[in-house]
Amino acid sequence: MTKIRKIIVVLLAVVLAAAAFGYWQTRQFADSKLTISKETIFTLPPGSGRVVLEAQLESKHIVRAGPWFGVLLKLEPDLANFKAGTYRFLPDMTVRQMLELLASGKEAQFPLRFVEGTRMQEWLSQLRTTPYIKHTLSDDKLSTLAAALNLKDEQAGVEGWFYPDTYLYTANTTDVALLKRAHERMEKLVDSEWQGKMDNLPYKNKNDLLTMASIIEKETAVSAERNRVASVFINRLRLGMRLQTDPTVIYGMGENYKGTLTRKDLDTPTPYNTYTINGLPPGPIAMPGKASLAAAAHPDKTNFLYFVADGKGGHTFTTNLASHNKAVQVYRLAMKEKNEQ
Repeated sequence: MTKIRKIIVVLLAVVLAAAAFGYWQTRQFADSKLTISKETIFTLPPGSGRVVLEAQLESKHIVRAGPWFGVLLKLEPDLANFKAGTYRFLPDMTVRQMLELLASGKEAQFPLRFVEGTRMQEWLSQLRTTPYIKHTLSDDKLSTLAAALNLKDEQAGVEGWFYPDTYLYTANTTDVALLKRAHERMEKLVDSEWQGKMDNLPYKNKNDLLTMASIIEKETAVSAERNRVASVFINRLRLGMRLQTDPTVIYGMGENYKGTLTRKDLDTPTPYNTYTINGLPPGPIAMPGKASLAAAAHPDKTNFLYFVADGKGGHTFTTNLASHNKAVQVYRLAMKEKNEQ
C-alpha cells in the first residue's frame, strides 16, 4: 500500500505540475503580443464560434498556433463572448486585449472625407471606391439618391444639401446611411444660418442662401475674402446686374466642360449660366462649407461690384467697370510674366 500511495502522490504531483505549467503557459499566451507587424483589419463573420475564430487568427498569422487559445477561453469564459464585426488590431496588442476588443463589439471606424466645393457626382464616385462601404444605390443619378432619401426636388434637394466633412463609419455602413448623415447636418446648418442671417438679403428661401454659399465656395478659398465676395454678388442682385460667375457656367455645361471656358460657353444659355440668366441659378453648384454659408448669410457691406484674381491666390475688388478692366490687365500681365519665367 505504501508503494501504491507513493505512486499516487507522484502521479498527482505530475498532474499538478502539468496543470501549473499549462496555466502558466496559458497566461503567457494571453499576455503575449499579436504576431503582426502593422495595423491589421480583421473581420469575424456572423455565427463564428471558437473554432472558426481560432482558425482564422492562426491562418492570418495574428496569433501563434498552439493549444493555449482554447484553454484560455475555458479559463476566462468572458473572453469567449466575441461579437461578429470588423475590428482594427494593432501590433502592440496582447491576445487578451484582442479578445476583449472582440467581446466589446467596438468595431473599427474608417474615415471618409467629403471636400468643400465638390459636387454630388464626385461624392458618389468616391463612395464607390471607398472600402468597407455597402453599396445600395443602383447608379449615380441625383434622382436615384433623391428617391433613396425621400427628397422631393432632385436638384434643390440633392446638390449642395450635404455637409462636407470627415465622417467615421463602420464596415458595411451603406452609402445611403452616410449621405443621410451629411444631408441632415447640412439641413441643420442651413436652418441655423437662415434664422440668424442679415436682414433684407435678396433671398427668397433657404435654397437661395445655399446656392449663394456654393458660388462663394467655388470663387475663393481665402477665408478673409468670403464675406467680401458675398458682398459683390449681393450688390449685383440688388442692382439687377447679372452675377456673371464662371463656376455657374461650368456647372451648367456638365460633361461638356473640358477644362477651359470660351466666349461661346459664356454666351450659350443654360439654367445655370449667370452670364445669360438674371439672378441666382435654380440651385447650388457644389457643397459649400460652413464658412461660405456664414458669408452668404452675413456679407460685408461694400460698394464692390467686380473682382478678379490678383495672381497671388486672392482677388482684387473694384466698384466700377473701368477699375475692374485695369485689374484684369494687371492680372493678365502678371500671368504672362509668370509663364515666361
